[in-house]
Amino acid sequence: MMGRSFSSMPIEFQTINGLQQLAETRRFKAWFLDQFGVLHDGKQPYPGAISTLEKLANYGTKMVIISNSSRRASTTFDKLRSLGFDTSLFVGAITSGELAHEYLLRRDDPWFTRLGRSCIHMTWNDRGAISLEGLDLQVVDNVEEAEFILAHGTEALGLPSGAALSMMLEDLEKILEQCVAKKIPMVVANPDFVTVEARALRVMPGTLAATYEKLGGEVKWMGKPGEIIYKSALGMVGVDATDCIAVGDSLHHDIKGANVAGISSAFITGGVHATELGLGKFGETADNSSVHALATKYEAYPTYVLPSFTW
Repeated sequence: MMGRSFSSMPIEFQTINGLQQLAETRRFKAWFLDQFGVLHDGKQPYPGAISTLEKLANYGTKMVIISNSSRRASTTFDKLRSLGFDTSLFVGAITSGELAHEYLLRRDDPWFTRLGRSCIHMTWNDRGAISLEGLDLQVVDNVEEAEFILAHGTEALGLPSGAALSMMLEDLEKILEQCVAKKIPMVVANPDFVTVEARALRVMPGTLAATYEKLGGEVKWMGKPGEIIYKSALGMVGVDATDCIAVGDSLHHDIKGANVAGISSAFITGGVHATELGLGKFGETADNSSVHALATKYEAYPTYVLPSFTW
């Protein structure tokens, strides 16, 4: 397996012999790892991912899961354990859902201080609705009563009873049109546009948030590529940004976020961009020119490019 190193524009390639050699340089004290598209596809671990984590841990590497999941960090660890991962190898996990929960709970940030308590809640249904317990929020299904939108999912509308009403994406977008007319803000607890799920792509809340912004709505993005989630991860490991590397499969979230945070990055090509890169099977190496074009398109420039998170 070959990896390639990017510099800032214009992009230049430098050959490196894969993730193992990168680890053996001991250049990075902390690794920030995305989960979907890097470690697993939502249903099963990628080949070699579990053993790769174990080998990294043997080098004394501090590892943190940094994910745009709308779930709490504890739920993320539960999911990883159910897939066979040893979560004791990680210093911790920080998710968009955890950040959103913390800021809505504390209300010490000026932007969140101004939010009301009644919200339109866009959530999951098939994947399991997300609880708002402990946040002292009133879920409403009437836009006229709402003070903000909380976007956790793209499958359902939360009801005052606590149940979730299944809705098509188009119907949720119609509700957003009503919300923008009222000029109420949105908190998006998962900025991903799509995610990998069993080799297919699933629409995520970031798509709703992007739609809301295009309509003229105000959005607070609680996760990658925003710097807020990287600051939280840096606080967990207690090392300088120059000693960290972020590993992810999304150029517009993982890699652009690392660029914003001033840390190195490794782009895993077999995730959400696999189809765009013309990749048909796990571990297949992307063409240099295709990666170059895609990085330029998204204005997101990885330090290294690898086909998979495999030692």
